[in-house]
Amino acid sequence: MSTVFMGLMIPFLGTTLGAACVFFLKNDLKISIKRALTGFAAGVMVAASIWSLIIPAIDQSSDKGSFAFLPAFIGFWAGILFLLLLDHIIPHLHVGIDQVEGPKSKLTRTAMLVLAVTLHNIPEGMAVGVVYAGLMSGSGNITAGGALALALGIAIQNFPEGAIISMPLYAEGKNKPKSFVLGMLSGAVEPVFGGLTVLLTAFIVPAMPYLLSFAAGAMLYVVVEELIPEMSSGEHSNIGVIAFAVGFSLMMALDVALG
Repeated sequence: MSTVFMGLMIPFLGTTLGAACVFFLKNDLKISIKRALTGFAAGVMVAASIWSLIIPAIDQSSDKGSFAFLPAFIGFWAGILFLLLLDHIIPHLHVGIDQVEGPKSKLTRTAMLVLAVTLHNIPEGMAVGVVYAGLMSGSGNITAGGALALALGIAIQNFPEGAIISMPLYAEGKNKPKSFVLGMLSGAVEPVFGGLTVLLTAFIVPAMPYLLSFAAGAMLYVVVEELIPEMSSGEHSNIGVIAFAVGFSLMMALDVALG
């Protein structure tokens, strides 16, 4: 159980360390750095979705023969539609964009900035939780190394996310401790949703392929709807694409090496 707890906390640690950048940097991050960090996070999430979630989901359904893709297909679309729903019912505001998404709300700008990051941390927490649930149950050929690779990969991409949320808050007038706490709390949803997923292990095991691909669909929704536009916005630059490739290859290497 201690292994599972540590696995669930590793991504949150990544967010916390990233948010702590507010204590060491004087100014908000340059746009080129934000693009690079966003592209890197997108690359990690895409690779994790493929190698750690979709491929295992298909492998676990191999007994279905030609229809082995079906659970992954259904779960993937369920994840996409779930995030689409959350995107429409939760008011949130992305960094660098003034237009509020979701329903009208009286929430402060700070609250909606934190909600935007919290929103896409939900599928990441679920992804880690479902993998560790599979590890605990001994089903699906999920190894401790593979589960750790996913947790580390998400933690690595959470580091820039923590910085991207805490630094703008400081630039907008929040003091450093408050900016740090808000940045850190944006990642607290990950161990919460991961823990809830693990607690439901008895119900998850029969549906493991569906839930693995569900998390993949939700993560890829975030990448396409949020991260790719952010890394490509403004003056044309290839830095986001290069960082995406770095993040993708790093996560791919981690999954294969540790899995």
